[in-house]
Amino acid sequence: MTRVLVAGVDTSTQSTKVRITDAATGEQVRFGQAKHPDGTSVNPEFWWEAFQKAAEQAGGLDDVAALAVGGQQHGMVILDKQGNVIRDAMLWNDISSAPQAAALIDKLGAAPAEGDEPEDVTARGKQRWVKAVGSSPVASYTLTKVAWVAENEPENAKKIAAICLPHDWLSWRIAGYGPVAEGEDAHLDALFTDRSDASGTIYYDAAHDEYRRDLIAMVLTPAEGEEAAKAHADSIILPTVLGPTESAAVKACPAVAGKDVEGGCILGPGGGDNAMASLGLGMAVGDVSISLGTSGVAAAIAENPVYDLTGAVSGFADCTGHYLPLACTINGSRILDAGRAALGVDYDELAELAFKSEPGAGGITLVPYFDGERTPNRPDATASLTGLTLHNTTKENLARAFVEGLLCSQRDCLELIRSLGAQISRILLIGGGAKSVAIRTLAPSILGMDVTRPATDEYVAIGAARQAAWVLSGEAEPPAWELNIEGVETGEPTEAVYAAYAKARG
Repeated sequence: MTRVLVAGVDTSTQSTKVRITDAATGEQVRFGQAKHPDGTSVNPEFWWEAFQKAAEQAGGLDDVAALAVGGQQHGMVILDKQGNVIRDAMLWNDISSAPQAAALIDKLGAAPAEGDEPEDVTARGKQRWVKAVGSSPVASYTLTKVAWVAENEPENAKKIAAICLPHDWLSWRIAGYGPVAEGEDAHLDALFTDRSDASGTIYYDAAHDEYRRDLIAMVLTPAEGEEAAKAHADSIILPTVLGPTESAAVKACPAVAGKDVEGGCILGPGGGDNAMASLGLGMAVGDVSISLGTSGVAAAIAENPVYDLTGAVSGFADCTGHYLPLACTINGSRILDAGRAALGVDYDELAELAFKSEPGAGGITLVPYFDGERTPNRPDATASLTGLTLHNTTKENLARAFVEGLLCSQRDCLELIRSLGAQISRILLIGGGAKSVAIRTLAPSILGMDVTRPATDEYVAIGAARQAAWVLSGEAEPPAWELNIEGVETGEPTEAVYAAYAKARG
């Protein structure tokens, strides 16, 4: 029997990966990867070039029957009428729009009632945003970046004919579309996305499956005036939101022709990276993943929409029709990199030093907000070390403080999700940071429960491949691929460590 192959694509902050996969078993057949340039703003053409290089490295796509793309969330890609990228894409980790995010909260909070304090306006604004779109503005989200462009680059704002996200744009290019000459049809209406990625824009309401163009008009008003902004917002092409098993329209595309497959290659809707990772992990209600990459992300599967009226937890959707309450830190595994650089050691040596210290790092606490922070929302914060004395300032204690600081920041995310009533019966620890023996060993103690450790793998790409196989099959449920578990980490809870951290970060 001829095996059917599908491709899962992960266009992340750092690189594009292409995983050629057996549709029946989930087994990896071939793999390719190509790097992206560094930076918080990037020309999307680099993603297209990286995709082509990664696909070539993976042996090509001629024998692939279906493909789907998972991608970094929130990035703003704005296109003109000819499908040209108007300016470099502002990525999720570009926090330039922090002032716009704060202003949008207060804008929706409306004028305060008599006797209100200013913070009452902010709290009311957050509640109204959460009720409208599931999340309250922070600098990561797409709409705040559009607001930044409207205020700082009004001429660029006036050119916007379509707004999409990194996975949307790359999927559109893979489908055979792209920039055209003046007067030609760029087929911007062929842009497509899914609920998971659209829910991270904060101009899409996943609970009611609708875009909120009034919110886009609100952020365009500084560049165009109220009436013109409303007309412009109504005319902007926004990607069609496909269901979990719907396929996209495909134009002739040499890059993914599926030449050896009858009917060619079909494209699934794709999705945001966190939702794709949960699909790749086969997560169900009660599962929480903690992913330690460039950022740190705690995400749970929920049957119903989750509304955190404080705005700390994002009410995203997943790739299956459920919901994905998520709390994210800007600072992830790079916290360990900072510790390594400061102490002049490698990852293994950092772990060895940390193990020679005791829980609590001799009284030293690291609050690891090196690049500002999103959870809690402190975009202008910096990292701090507290509790240092002449006696406890040792390499061993400093190494331990860096490891504990990273894990405590993820415990913050976990506790926020738990506070909303989410069931947490299993923690899945993934991402590059999970390779650290120090993180794996100390995680149960800091997080307060056993930690399941799936084998190190490309779960966003696996999730995208699983979605592609699901779309191809037409079945009601995604294929049941086995998850390879490397182990379950256990340890005695050290609540005093997290309590000291919570006190230090305030």
